[in-house]
Amino acid sequence: MATAKEIRRRIRTVKNIQKITNAMKMVAAARLKKAQARAEAARPYAQKMKELMNSLSASATQIWHPLLERREEKNSAFIIIGADRGLAGSYNANIMHHALREIGDRNPDSVRLILVGKKAVSFFKRRPYKIEATLENLALDAAFSDVRWLTARVRSMFESREVDAVYLVYARFVTAMKQVPTTVQLLPMEQAVGDTNGREYEFEPEADELLAALLPRYLDTQVYQALIEAQASEQGARMSAMSAATNNASEMIETLTLAYNKARQAAITKELTEIVTCAEALK
Repeated sequence: MATAKEIRRRIRTVKNIQKITNAMKMVAAARLKKAQARAEAARPYAQKMKELMNSLSASATQIWHPLLERREEKNSAFIIIGADRGLAGSYNANIMHHALREIGDRNPDSVRLILVGKKAVSFFKRRPYKIEATLENLALDAAFSDVRWLTARVRSMFESREVDAVYLVYARFVTAMKQVPTTVQLLPMEQAVGDTNGREYEFEPEADELLAALLPRYLDTQVYQALIEAQASEQGARMSAMSAATNNASEMIETLTLAYNKARQAAITKELTEIVTCAEALK
């Protein structure tokens, strides 16, 4: 049985850990507020951009563009957005295992990966998939321009027929307690048929020229939206994990304090018994 001195040392250690986790929870909460505001502010633009592209592609049914070309899927690319740091509970594990399920039983030689975040890189570098590009150490206020080279890379891969489909895997932010692993097919972009929401479009310039300018922008928007959703999800998961760790530390301190009082009482009782025994022996 541990002595009172040993238990007191454990209590001090747990209290120090509790201070750290509580501080990390507060930092994550502040970052979450900022990241959530950015994600929610960007959603209307991303949604309206998607609706516009669907309407335009439905109106211009005869149009052809390389990013709309559908062909047999022999090779695939996956953009996987993880975190740069841990201490976020099961956040990173959930994303990586969701990505593995999406890759499924595809031949590893037919899969190309574009990885965002150190955790995604460290996870997949031990897997038999080719890593085409990585993006690490993104700031919480990552700019739109930070992802444009990435989307340009996957566009080039698709247009040159290196891959026949591009998928995006990330965590969609719902609440601080809920983040949903999500997969979106980026390319080929699904071309809506006959869904114009009652609108008729006249194209100026021509539809193919207009879509040629808008489609790359649409891809940039979708990837950027996924990135800031993932950042909000990461901070929410970290805040929840640190909150749980702080609560667990409080419970452990209570348990150790009770054990400490019992150990101290037992030590005092033992000392009193020894004193009484010695006094009796001296009579």
